[in-house]
Amino acid sequence: MGNNIKIWSFDEEEKRIINEEKRCKFLPDAVITENIICYTNFEEVLIDADFILHVTPSKFTRNIFKQYKQYVGNKPVIICSKGFEKETLKTLDEVIVEEMPTVKVGVLSGPSHAEEVSTGIPTALVVASKHQEILTMVQDTFMCEEMRIYTSEDIKGVELGGALKNIIAFCAGVAAGIGLGDNTFAALITRGLGEIARLGVELGGKKDTFYGLSGLGDLIVTCLSEHSRNRRAGKLIGQGKSLEETKKEVGMVIESIDNIEVAHELCKIHEIDMPIVETVYKVIYENLNPQQAVVNLMTRAKKSE
Repeated sequence: MGNNIKIWSFDEEEKRIINEEKRCKFLPDAVITENIICYTNFEEVLIDADFILHVTPSKFTRNIFKQYKQYVGNKPVIICSKGFEKETLKTLDEVIVEEMPTVKVGVLSGPSHAEEVSTGIPTALVVASKHQEILTMVQDTFMCEEMRIYTSEDIKGVELGGALKNIIAFCAGVAAGIGLGDNTFAALITRGLGEIARLGVELGGKKDTFYGLSGLGDLIVTCLSEHSRNRRAGKLIGQGKSLEETKKEVGMVIESIDNIEVAHELCKIHEIDMPIVETVYKVIYENLNPQQAVVNLMTRAKKSE
């Protein structure tokens, strides 16, 4: 509270709406206070900043960071985006560090739909970094009655939990679209979390992290909430919409679409058993009928838990 916040946007109209009308077109219930100002110039935003919150969709992360990295200096970059770079299969912290090896990076993640955060509904998040000063700074800056911040040193685990849960949320949407019930959602979340943890540990995360806020916490809210774009997209697919129709109707970036391709490739490279990911990949890219996809998953070979 009481901090001056500068926002960068590529859109002059968005800048005008925030600065003059004091509203956000994506968050109609949010109150934009006087200490929040939007700019379309990176230098104006970053010149005297204490730290940077990077929030652009994952597919634009490298390009946008290239445009502003000359102004970063010794300012920490806190990644709030969730996803991978599809072309390289890299996590976003790897992308940022590849572009600027000297940068200090943190990751802020957890169950936090903007629709609720912006209206003061209590939220708990986790910040991860190998730099203790970043953990302390983010915790001190954001902790208040409406937001609780936990800390972690497991950057990889926190980032992977946030990226991979979008895939399972998409599957939850498909399940909703074809009219399945609470039993199905419970099974999907539980078995989906197992897949996330298996791949996440293989990629360098700690198993316990995936049962925390950035894994299980974010997975629950994204699978069950109507605020979730990924769940909404899956629901439209389950109702028979094409991928292009779904993208058009949602109207915003759907991180799970690219994430499914990345996770599918990663589980092949690392030989990780991820039947839910494999099946939803076939639904999107090989025209597998969603109802048949459920049958395929339910009739797999017998296993112990």
